[in-house]
Amino acid sequence: MSTPSDPGPDAPLRAALRYGIAGLAVLVVVSAILSSIVAGLPGLWGALLGAAIGGGFILTTAASVLFSAKIESGLQGIVLLGSWVGKLLVALVVVAVLKRYDFYSPGALFLTVVGALLVVLGAETYGLLRQRVPTVEVDREL
Repeated sequence: MSTPSDPGPDAPLRAALRYGIAGLAVLVVVSAILSSIVAGLPGLWGALLGAAIGGGFILTTAASVLFSAKIESGLQGIVLLGSWVGKLLVALVVVAVLKRYDFYSPGALFLTVVGALLVVLGAETYGLLRQRVPTVEVDREL
C-alpha cells in the first residue's frame, strides 16, 4: 500500500481500521474452513459468530476513536466510555442468548473470538506503525 502525500492527522487511525478489517476477513475465511472441517456445520456457525463478536468488539473501538477524533477531548472520552460500556453489554447479551441454543460449536466460537481479538489487534497495531506521521522540530533559543 502506498501512503498518500498529505496523509492527514487521522491517517494512522484509518490505516488501523483498514488493516483490522483485512485481518478479520482473513481470519473469517481460515476459521470457517478449519471449523467446518473439524466440527461440520456447527463449527461454521461457531466461527462466523465468533468472528462477528470478537471482530466487532475490537473494530468498534477503532471506529469510535476515528469518528470522535475531531470533537472536544472531554466529549471524546464520554463517547469512548459509552461505546465501551455499550459493546460490553451487547457482548454479554449475545453470549447469554447464544447459551440457549446448540446450533453452533462453542469451541469454534471461543477459539475464533480469541483469534479475532489477537489478529485484529495485531493488524491494527501493524497499520498504525506503518504510517508516516510528520513531526515538527522547533528550535528554542533560551
